[in-house]
Amino acid sequence: MASWNGKVLVVGATGALGRPVVQGLLERGVAVRALCRHPEQADDLAALGAEVVAGDLTDAASLARATAGVQRVLAAAHGILGRGRWRSEAVDDAGHRSLFAAARNAGVDRLVYVSAHGASPDHPVDFFRTKHAMEQALAASGLRHVVLRPTAFMEHHAHNFNGAGLLAKGKAQLIGPGTKPRNFVAASDVALLALRALMDEPLPFRQLDIGGPGHYSNQEVAALYARCADLPLRVSHLPAGLARAIAVLARPLHPGLARILKMSSLPDDAYGERFDGAPALQREHGITLTPLPQFIEKRVAQWRQAGRA
Repeated sequence: MASWNGKVLVVGATGALGRPVVQGLLERGVAVRALCRHPEQADDLAALGAEVVAGDLTDAASLARATAGVQRVLAAAHGILGRGRWRSEAVDDAGHRSLFAAARNAGVDRLVYVSAHGASPDHPVDFFRTKHAMEQALAASGLRHVVLRPTAFMEHHAHNFNGAGLLAKGKAQLIGPGTKPRNFVAASDVALLALRALMDEPLPFRQLDIGGPGHYSNQEVAALYARCADLPLRVSHLPAGLARAIAVLARPLHPGLARILKMSSLPDDAYGERFDGAPALQREHGITLTPLPQFIEKRVAQWRQAGRA
């Protein structure tokens, strides 16, 4: 398919997905404007040639400035863990509605929105209901658009929330029993498909569910880290009932933390986190998806290297 060469705004440019997309666009000679809440965290992107600008989804004026003069937009920011000004309702709902309006007013000809696998109007977790509502708002906006629906990013849900603790402290800390089969996908793999969604002519797809190969429980993820790092498997579990009680108490002060506690303490059958489409995804789009053990091996190698530095 033919590729396009214009200017792209990446919202959430320093995130797990935004950063490799910015890098991939620049490597392809595409001009990039990188919108960041904290521009100092994007010095590496500026050094590569990105135009780094300050702003965020809670500041409609910054969105109007950021969308001016760009032809395409990637919306890759979220506020699942946010609080205060950056609580999820302000970022994931009102903020994205402001972004869609700014993009429409600026004449943007394509917007790629990062939703979530399983987003639905009756999901037990509000974040996924919001994602579905934004898919509907985008469909009604008149913008030409693509919706990406990835499963849980390995960078966050396998590493930051699980394996990193085992490597740093010798113990993984899980909420609930950690027995639910889940699908994880590498953000770098999602970035390859996001690049196609932004650049390919004509639109390569309108909506795409994305996941990695295999399913692993959080307990199994911890075991993979321990085995790869040659460490004893030490895992502590916050009981699900206690996590739910803490979530109720935490909600007024930190709704993002409360949301994660609630999500992680729901019964295994409350909602599914499986994705069985990886073979078809690889076949149809000509990509090789990263298996979770391979991702973990790389993270453990980086941990070993840091320890020798």
